[in-house]
Amino acid sequence: MRLLMIGELSGQLVTASKMAKAAGAKIIHATNVEAGLESLRTNGADLVMIDVVLDIRSFISQLRFERFSTEVIACGIGTDARAAVQAIQAGAKEYIPLPPDAELIAAVIRAISDDSYPLIFRDQSMVKVIALVNQVAPSEASILITGESGTGKEVMAHYIHKKSHRADKPFVAINCAAIPENLLESELFGHEKGAFTGAVARRVGKFEEAEAGTLLLDEISEMDIRLQAKLLRVIQERQVDRLGGNKSTPINIRIIATSNRNLTEEVSKGRFREDLFFRLNVLNIKIPPLRERLSDLKVLSEYFSKKYADLNNIKHRPLDDEAIETLMVHTWPGNVRELENTIHRAVLISTTDKITAAAIVMPDGSRPGLESYDGVSVDQDVTSPIQQDSNSLVGKTVADVERGLILDTLKHCLGNRTHAATILGISIRTLRNKLNEYQSENIAVSATQISERLAS
Repeated sequence: MRLLMIGELSGQLVTASKMAKAAGAKIIHATNVEAGLESLRTNGADLVMIDVVLDIRSFISQLRFERFSTEVIACGIGTDARAAVQAIQAGAKEYIPLPPDAELIAAVIRAISDDSYPLIFRDQSMVKVIALVNQVAPSEASILITGESGTGKEVMAHYIHKKSHRADKPFVAINCAAIPENLLESELFGHEKGAFTGAVARRVGKFEEAEAGTLLLDEISEMDIRLQAKLLRVIQERQVDRLGGNKSTPINIRIIATSNRNLTEEVSKGRFREDLFFRLNVLNIKIPPLRERLSDLKVLSEYFSKKYADLNNIKHRPLDDEAIETLMVHTWPGNVRELENTIHRAVLISTTDKITAAAIVMPDGSRPGLESYDGVSVDQDVTSPIQQDSNSLVGKTVADVERGLILDTLKHCLGNRTHAATILGISIRTLRNKLNEYQSENIAVSATQISERLAS
């Protein structure tokens, strides 16, 4: 949690800053509104705490104008009720009275952090994953989270931290793929003044920043294999040496790592150390791709449509049935991240009371692709009942034949219910009712499940 504090850092505001740091926040300071905005533009922040003596209304107005989604909380002398009311009316999410209360500050930071990394799911495959996570989160074991890019690995890491015994301690994340190799070692382990050209002051690394809390090594498979050796030693010995230093610092942290690659294959190819892999992979949480958890697609779409309507000061408009059907067709190679961008785009370009299929477009303006769905290729030969020998229908009820025709047609259309309804000559509502009826009878209706059912 990066907390930007705006105001003259003296007296009670200094105390509030120390309490926020103890609650796990990384503090950035700016003395006035202009400096605060510049800091946001340069460094970003998860939360802003601003003194009520400053012009909060104009500050929040500028945040909205520049499309910052950062939450703002105000702070000031507890007896100044009028200032507190004005701050809330200006758009501040909370008001913290000074002198500060450590528990109140910690509670506000936790609440904002929860809002920043919501875990939204409905699909049974994710229910099973979360059940396992809830079981292992309180332990001290290292956890490796795997899954395709965009599935929500960092969100899961935050969830694990919040469910652990270290929840009130720092959560520190570092993206191993985003930092150049020559800087990553210093970012992780820190350095002493003069350790290398440009090291003008001593700097604490991420391992020490995360003391008593959780360190997330995001996309660890991108780390150079030479640096992996030093990382392994730090994990084994539970102490870190800053670059240019001659004294080891003990560390007490829990490590969570993520990877969108198959680390077993990376080990076999010599690109990842086997001993480090075993150290990190005490517990493995595999997040399924979005195409395998379609029940999550609707609830995530609804969440993102509300989120980006609020962010852009636009009236919230729900997605209609045809828009949902259009979303179901796409294979989502970018997973939840791609879906989020698609819904954000739809919110901005939609001109009707509901978000329709016409607003569901890809970045280049094209419609979601039909080239594949749930791993089923479009050129795959699909044999429908009317192509089968009529003798194979003898002994079946009309309901059985109808069900087979509907499910075969749905498979042929790669799960696109609108196309299937057109081919069958029925309304989309009738098709939807039939599929709901089949689901209530525990009959598979997704493209992959239909394929498996017909093959059995």
